[in-house]
Amino acid sequence: MAKALLGYVGGSDPRLLAEMRRLQQRVQDLESELVRIQSENDALNAAVAQHPGESLLEGMDIDVPRAEPALT
Repeated sequence: MAKALLGYVGGSDPRLLAEMRRLQQRVQDLESELVRIQSENDALNAAVAQHPGESLLEGMDIDVPRAEPALT
């Protein structure tokens, strides 16, 4: 009887376990992405701090007259 109740109440459903593993992996992937983006942001902030008053776009070869128009 106890085995029947345990199975009914919430024994190990393979689908539930697989979904839980998938979600845990997704959380780990997102945490890794967050760390990568934070370090990239820190590097950009350091670059800006080294050259105050300068634009990050300065020195880039952007030809404004030949730029394509925005879609409307």
